[in-house]
Amino acid sequence: MTINSETRFLIVGLGVMGGSYAKALSRRGCSVSGITLEQKDIDYAVAQGIIARGSTVPDPGLVASADVIVFALYPHTFVEWIERYQHLLSPGALVTDVCGVKTSVIKKIQSILRPDVEFISAHPMAGREGSGIEFSDDAVFRGANYIVTPTPSNTPEAVEAAKEIGRMLGFGSISELTPERHDEIVGYLSQLTHCIAVSLMTCRQSEGMELYTGDSFRDLTRIARINDDMWSELFLLNREQLLMQMDEFENEFRRLRSFISYGDRESMREMMRESTRRRALFDKKKQGDQ
Repeated sequence: MTINSETRFLIVGLGVMGGSYAKALSRRGCSVSGITLEQKDIDYAVAQGIIARGSTVPDPGLVASADVIVFALYPHTFVEWIERYQHLLSPGALVTDVCGVKTSVIKKIQSILRPDVEFISAHPMAGREGSGIEFSDDAVFRGANYIVTPTPSNTPEAVEAAKEIGRMLGFGSISELTPERHDEIVGYLSQLTHCIAVSLMTCRQSEGMELYTGDSFRDLTRIARINDDMWSELFLLNREQLLMQMDEFENEFRRLRSFISYGDRESMREMMRESTRRRALFDKKKQGDQ
């Protein structure tokens, strides 16, 4: 399948991520429709030009007319949707997603999906802390990372189509990982960081702390304003990898604690210097930078 401005997209789930996809694709001149639970979200999306049309139920005509269907749903809801409504998909349609856990989701979807429809999974490493389509913003994709996670069941054409979607959305870096490697890396880069932010916010109960904080605490806890329903599901779906990452973090935190406890300033400084060197690699590059 060739992905271009003539491609007809259907976004299932018009929350922050689904709405951001719809915005980016509509800006590129694509035909974008949407399915989501609340009529007010459909009305908002149409009024703002985010989608051309939409429905609160899996309308057969809307689903059948789509070349690419992007599922921006919780993993279990995505699986349930495919189980109930995949008969509405047109032969040759391409299915993709935004799920933050891959191995278990991909295995399940590919095991139940019709053979004339292909599922190629991808993960946009970008987002916002609010929930709802009103918080959607395709600007978060610029300079961000986009990961495609094919399996041996995927065709080269589908892999390239997924990467082209990433380019159309405006991502700065597009890469390819196996589902297993994705879950290992995301367990560290995303899920562990959310665990740390949540724990940092809940480890002190003192009243009025917000009156005294500086930017360091706000920066570290930005993602502690968390969607508990979604993230608890993601944590449990990737439990083995996440627990490994938590153990590694705990060991490293204890190493730093021991330097402080024994007054080992030089070891502490070397750990800080190593942190500074590694952090420099993570600064987002502006598009066009070499």
